Amino acid sequence: MNKTGAYLVRFALEQIGVKYTFGIPGVHNTEIYDELNKSELIQPILVTHEGGASFMADAISRTSDSIGCCLIVPAAGTTHAMSGIGESFLDGIPSLIISGGIRRDSGRAYQLHALDQLKLVQAVTKAAYVVQKHEDIIPTIYEGYQIATSGEPGPVFLEIPVELQLFKGNVSELPSLNFTKTNPAIDLQKINKAVDILTEANNPTIYVGWGAVDSHEYTIKIAEKLVSPVSTSLQGKSAFPNGHVLCTGVGFGASSKPASQHAFSKSDAMLAVGVRFSELGTGSYGIKEPENLIHVDINPEVFDANYKSVLTIEADARDALRAIYKVLESRKWSSPRDINTLAETINKEETNYINSWLKDKKTDLVSPGYFFEALQRLTAQDAKIVVDDGKHTFLAAELFKVNHARQFISPTDFNCMGYCVPASIATKLANPEKEVVAIVGDGGFMMTCMELITAASNNIAPMIFVFHDGELGQISQFQAVPLKYKTCSVIGQLNVEGVALAVGAHFVNMPNDYEIDSKIKEAIKVSSEGKPVIIDVNIDYSKKTMLTKGVLATNLKRFSFSEKVRFLSRAIKRHVVG
Repeated sequence: MNKTGAYLVRFALEQIGVKYTFGIPGVHNTEIYDELNKSELIQPILVTHEGGASFMADAISRTSDSIGCCLIVPAAGTTHAMSGIGESFLDGIPSLIISGGIRRDSGRAYQLHALDQLKLVQAVTKAAYVVQKHEDIIPTIYEGYQIATSGEPGPVFLEIPVELQLFKGNVSELPSLNFTKTNPAIDLQKINKAVDILTEANNPTIYVGWGAVDSHEYTIKIAEKLVSPVSTSLQGKSAFPNGHVLCTGVGFGASSKPASQHAFSKSDAMLAVGVRFSELGTGSYGIKEPENLIHVDINPEVFDANYKSVLTIEADARDALRAIYKVLESRKWSSPRDINTLAETINKEETNYINSWLKDKKTDLVSPGYFFEALQRLTAQDAKIVVDDGKHTFLAAELFKVNHARQFISPTDFNCMGYCVPASIATKLANPEKEVVAIVGDGGFMMTCMELITAASNNIAPMIFVFHDGELGQISQFQAVPLKYKTCSVIGQLNVEGVALAVGAHFVNMPNDYEIDSKIKEAIKVSSEGKPVIIDVNIDYSKKTMLTKGVLATNLKRFSFSEKVRFLSRAIKRHVVG
């Protein structure tokens, strides 16, 4: 049969369950866009910048049952999209990047957009292809989908040359997708050994990340059976219900909240599942070497990269946790620890910490403690929370509790500013029945705020809370302590209301603690009516998070004595003398 390459792309994307594509049409992909316009299954979304498109694709994969997909022009479209591709790659999120490609049948050099894209994307993709002929289009997209979603997930790049899209070619069939995801086989000997270590320990602990985000059921059962405190990585904040009595919060080292620090201080065995012990998750590697570490991950490359294990288990998180729980149950073992005693200690530490953020209300600023307390109380229990990179990220991680899987969305290991606004739009698109709350600093907001035109044009209604202080809050605070001077971290005053007017969003001003409730209620009401909302939050960043304090202290300890003296002397001199 004779089919255009554009038709074959559409057919393949429909078969793998793509619901949305994000991108901008150009001379090298207009035929694919024309085909998608005919599709009853796929909605192509026009964005303002391909960087926003790749963040949206990432968020679709994190918050829905569809794989995120970009449809972009070659060269500039690809370089623009690289930030989101890199975020997906380092965070382990599947996505498909479909790029047009220059014509290979013209015999001409120096064509528009001529660039070796495979070399360009090699470092941030699991695989990359240039499709050579019509009959390869469907199989290559299927193969890319399988690679993107197998093992540790990640992005796959496919270039479709324009002459394949334009013209018809012979294909013998339109194959259906025949892909069954297979996980590594469970090693029962290792599972039994893990249970031995955990049941023989005096103070076993559990640390879970994004890899275990869909394993609540078994993580809860194991934690309650062992009577173990549970902490999460930053990206994996929603991998365990934050309201559970055994949850201590994000992290467990010097950069974590007191509940985590105390509950994990005497750990003599740790079950770590779906985590890499990366820089953010460990507070700049500020945790001590976990004793008797059992590390479970689907990617064996993460084992022993930063902390040595006594036992490694290559497995899907849910498979491994289910197997561990079954062995625990079969042994009829009971923990010598009392769950109520541990829960009471965790709750006391958590309550004291939260209360430390709830001092006198301010008439001129919005206090993070009161903001997050109201946000928790007024939004739906299953509201999706999307953050950016910045000080607000750690405030949200410390002060807001999420209890549902995939409820907290964060750019973590690539840690890209500008992620939040596009990601929240895609999250709301994929979850129209849920409230979607975006929390972003004014620096990150400025990078991608115009993408809200996409939201307004498509009646997508996230609530964008802009933590507005006129600075790059996290880095300026890191500068202020040792350096005094905030070099290139003061960004000036942005007219947030002007942005709302420009993009067609509703504007809400939140000037102080006494107006938090009313302004959140207004935002919820307008969002429920189908209009995006931008809330200008006059945030007070004066109180430091545990992460800020912990990272500063951790890194200072690593300095040699002479360098420590030099840095402290410089800080004292600058703050005292000027």
